[in-house]
Parts: sequence; C-alpha cells; structure tokens
Amino acid sequence: MKKKEILKLAKRDFEKAWVETGKSLKNPHHDDEYPRLHFQPGRTHPLSDTMAQLRQAYLLLGFEETLNPLFIEEEHVYRQFGPEAPAVLDRCFYLAGLPRPDIGISMEKIAQIESMGVSLDEDKIRGIKDVFRSYKKGDTSGDDLVHDVSSALEVLDETGLRVMERVFPELKELTPISSKTTLRSHMTSGWFITLESLHQNSPLPVKLFSIDRCFRREQREDASHLMTYHSASCVWMDDEVSLDMGMAVSESLLEYFGFKKFKFLPDEKKSKYYIPGTQTEVYGYHPKLNEWVEVATFGLYSPIALAKYGIDQQVMNLGVGAERIAMILGGHKDIREMVYPHTYGKWGLSDREIASMIHMNLYPVTDDGRKLMESIINTAIEHGETKSPCEFITFQGEFMGKDLEVKIIEPEAGTKLLGPASWNRVHVYDGNIVGVPQPAEMERFQSPDDIVEEVLGNLGKEVMDELAIQALKKGVPTGISYMAGVAAQAAYHMEEMVVSGEEEIKLRTTIAKSPSDINLKLDELAMRHINSKNKVIDIRGPIFCTITGKI
Repeated sequence: MKKKEILKLAKRDFEKAWVETGKSLKNPHHDDEYPRLHFQPGRTHPLSDTMAQLRQAYLLLGFEETLNPLFIEEEHVYRQFGPEAPAVLDRCFYLAGLPRPDIGISMEKIAQIESMGVSLDEDKIRGIKDVFRSYKKGDTSGDDLVHDVSSALEVLDETGLRVMERVFPELKELTPISSKTTLRSHMTSGWFITLESLHQNSPLPVKLFSIDRCFRREQREDASHLMTYHSASCVWMDDEVSLDMGMAVSESLLEYFGFKKFKFLPDEKKSKYYIPGTQTEVYGYHPKLNEWVEVATFGLYSPIALAKYGIDQQVMNLGVGAERIAMILGGHKDIREMVYPHTYGKWGLSDREIASMIHMNLYPVTDDGRKLMESIINTAIEHGETKSPCEFITFQGEFMGKDLEVKIIEPEAGTKLLGPASWNRVHVYDGNIVGVPQPAEMERFQSPDDIVEEVLGNLGKEVMDELAIQALKKGVPTGISYMAGVAAQAAYHMEEMVVSGEEEIKLRTTIAKSPSDINLKLDELAMRHINSKNKVIDIRGPIFCTITGKI
C-alpha cells in the first residue's frame, strides 16, 4: 500500500490499516536470513563524546559517580530557594496524568456494541465491567486496556478497538490533572536530597559527581536555549570547604579539555541556595578559540538551605553545562543543530561519503571475468599511446569453458589506440564529482604530491579547469579510472556472451558525458545531495576505446 492509501484507511479504520501494513512485509533473500552483524566503527555524537570526557575527568579527580533524583516535589524547591521559589517554579515542568474515569455499561451502550456485530450475554457484560473496574483501580494498565476489552467480548483486537473508539468516548475526553511533582530543572534540587541521606552515613569528604538531564521551561528554544540540557555537576562536602576549592576543581576539570587560563567573576544572579558572595562564574581561555568563554558556575551552599535538610557540613557545588563545552570544542554556533543534527542541522554529505556512494554498475562475477578485466587494463596501459590503425590481443585462451579471443582495436588512422581521457580518474571535491587527468601507471608515484606535479606539469595544466585542479589537490580520490570502468563492463559482457551462446561481441566507448558512459552509478542519496546543493558531475572526456570478443 502507498503512503496516501495507508493514511486514508487509518483515518477511516485505524486497526484495519494497522493489520494491512503487516501484510507488506517481504521475505528476505535466503542469504540475508538471520544476518550476522560484524563490528565496525560507527559515528559518535559530539555531546556524548563531551559527556564521556567530563565523566573521565571527574573520575581522575577522585570524584565518585552518582545519579540524583529526577522527579522533584515542589516543596523541595521551597526548602532550597525560600521566597525565590515561585519564580524558580515558573521555569519548571510539572508532571500531570490522566484521571481514570468510572465507565458504566448502560443499555444504550450495550445496544451500540451489538449494532457493531458483537454478540453479548451476561458473562461478557460482566467481564467488560470487571475490566473497567480493574482499570479504574489501577490494576489494569492502559496499554492492556484494548486487549482486555477484546478478550472480555471474545473478539479480535481490531474489533475491540472500534468498540472503544465508538462506544466509550469518555476515554478520549479525559483532561490531564497536574501533580505537585516537577522535573528537575537544575542539578542542585537533586543534590540536596542525595546529601540529606549521606551526610551522617559517609566518611568525609564526600566527593560526588553526576552528569544527567535537567529540564527547563524556556519561553522558546533558540540557538542558545533548549528545554532539556545535561548538567555535569559535582559536590564536595566536608566540615570546612573554602571557595578556593571551587576554583581548584574547575581549573583541573577544564584543563582536561585544553583550557590554559582562567578567571573568576562574581555571578550577578545570586541564587538563594548559595552563600552570598560565593556564586562565581568561571571563564576559560581556549587557545583554539582565541577568546574567553563562560564555562562553569560554582558556589558554597547556603547554611539555611542545608539546615532544612539536617546537614551541618559545608558543601561546594560546581556545575558545567555539557552542551556548552561541546559547542565550544566543536565550534558550533547553534545548540539545536549540534544536539539534533538530523532535525535542525543543514543536511549534507561529506566528500568521503559521496565517494563511497560511487560504484561500478556492471562488474564481472566470475574469476575468469575479473582476470579478463585486469588483462584489458594492462594491455591498455602498455599500448594506449600506440598510433593507429592498430589492434592488440588482450586475451586468448579458455574463458568459462570456451575458447575466447579479446582485442582492443582502433581502425581509424591518425589517432591512438585510446583517447586522451582514458586514464582520467574520478575525484570528489566540495560535493562535486570530477574527472581528473592522471597518469596511466599510478604505481610509480610515491605520494599524492608527486601525482599532482606530474599532472599539472607533464600532462598539461591547460587541459584542466580550476575545479579539476582543486579536485586533484584537495579532493577525495575514488581510485576509479575511466578505463577501469570500461574494462569491467567489457568483461561482464564477455561473460554474458558466453552464457547466452553468442559468438562475438563488439563494444565501443566514445566520449564520456555522464557516469553511465564509464560504467558508473551513483547512489540516489548522493544524487539528491548534488542536485539540492547545486553541485556538478563533470566527467567529460574522449575515451574512444573499442573492444571485441570472439568465441
């Protein structure tokens, strides 16, 4: 079924549409049944990389990892912030849930169910009442409600879903009711709860860190604000803790990321859970950025807030935004693009990714065919510059059980066996696919620089435009020459000739204008990238190669 048909059916009858989609599954090729995956490196997320580094840095500094409570009751915010709590709660998300209604089975509803072709008796009616009663009490999960109703009615789940949709609208009309529980908006809310349990049961000093999500009800998400972020936070609890401890920990932690110089400035926000005058912003100078950036905040917890949790020790707290560090290290300007690159980032493919999506279309499948391909290339290398008319036998002997003779020929006078673009190779540069003139015998060159010097010198810079020059110098080489594509295609057709019973074949390649002219194909994704970015595929060039095969 096509997408539009699926959506149309789902709107009319969701359960039927859902069942129909199950019929679209195809049996895999027998080679792909129960596939075994091989380990190979994937791609990490920059934020995850940064959090892993933060975790390692804290561990090296002797901190123990913990997880703080994520669900924070409203009263904890009042205990920590005092009169400031209402303003803080304004940025918190409150948890809400749907109430479980009393659902009755009236005569009208019984008639509705029977009108849908479901036969009812006293046992079934009693069964469905039991299901709704269990649901109201919380003994039945909402996930299981449709199945349990269907079982009570002794019908298929799709019929049970239709009954639920049409006969019991009260389930769709439920309105969430808020609780007094919030999602943690800052790690401090969790630290007080954790330290309350630890302060009399752990030897001092207590050194803990936690790297976890916090949630903040921002007015909007933009380049510098998300409604969820990761706080890399630590606490140091002891009988006496000085503000200098915050400086020492922040310096040591950030030196791990290459920061060399630091400065500490009073934070104007003055949160009430810190002792007045201790809330401090940390600025680090990163040589790569060549500028000062705000990277952390620390302070000493207020004795008032600590006393409300029965804690009589002193506590230093340091908080680092993991996203902030990741943006600095990666040079990102928009937090949305960094955290959600597939949603907000500008879509594109790297040159290396595009290069991996360029393949030969036809390629010999037998050992004889692959050896023939190699023989054609070797003959072309040896005699490609021979003046025409000329012909050379590239293979003579047994081929797939037949006696085969293959030649490269050029009957026309005044040219050469091969055209000047035969040894062009395909490069990818800045999203463009470019054919670049190169020597036939690449093996004699020691480095890419030697190849560039040869091409721009001996082969003639005049035959190359600026894009080809840059592709040669900076692009990603695919290693595919025009002649290799032609040879692979010829060997493949020789295999076809033997299988089909033909006696001879003649293949002629003239001027390359598109990838298919040199037996190349490009993945659809790469083609979409090239078109959307207004990039080019330029592999023009004269090949003029004729290959014959005869049984």
